[in-house]
Amino acid sequence: MYRALSVIAIVPVFNEAAKVGEVVARIPRQIVDEVLVVDDGSTDDSAEVARSSGAQVISLETTLGVGAALRTGYEYAVKRGYDVAVAVAGNNKDAPEEIPLLLDPIAEDRADFVQGSRFLKRGANFGAMPAYRQIATRLHPLFFSLVARHWVTESTNGFRAVRTRVLADPRLDLSQTWLQQYELEPYLYLRSIQLGYRTVEVPVTKIYPPKHVGQTKMKPIAGWWSILRPLVYVGFGLRK
Repeated sequence: MYRALSVIAIVPVFNEAAKVGEVVARIPRQIVDEVLVVDDGSTDDSAEVARSSGAQVISLETTLGVGAALRTGYEYAVKRGYDVAVAVAGNNKDAPEEIPLLLDPIAEDRADFVQGSRFLKRGANFGAMPAYRQIATRLHPLFFSLVARHWVTESTNGFRAVRTRVLADPRLDLSQTWLQQYELEPYLYLRSIQLGYRTVEVPVTKIYPPKHVGQTKMKPIAGWWSILRPLVYVGFGLRK
């Protein structure tokens, strides 16, 4: 429990055997009640490494996408009755030690959804962040803010915390098949704002490792469309 909140950390992974063990180890267990790793059909030992590091593991039968993995974790969190679900990247780019920063606004009843923003952190070091990611992560919040009619500085960072009552809202349909890839993260944030839930941003760390270590699995063109699609579909009323 953290300040009377039951908390689950959800870690989606795909072929992150070299990193996921450290991610699980860095999650503060005096704050987080359960660490759930959702293995998105990895072909390496990600599931075994996560399990041996102390995480509960759900393995998907095939590779569906990070959105499908997150949805599986969120469904688990709702069914198990947790108060808050925190999403943490499985590639060790987030700082799990900062989870209290995400939880405090919820514990203080100031927010239902807390978005981590790397751009609010003074003197932030992004590490070896690829140039195309620097462009995409700066432009996306501008389009997102226009559609949401609510200013944000960060809209693609998956490091966030959300009350499970938001996830259980029937007006928020995470089961839509087009949310399998990167679409789910901006969709969840956008719809939470549109549905009137209280959202805030907090400064967090996001550091990209050197290229040879593996920086991101997002491909420039397909990945860009994936994170933009919710803004187009929801913004034009094509999806709810």
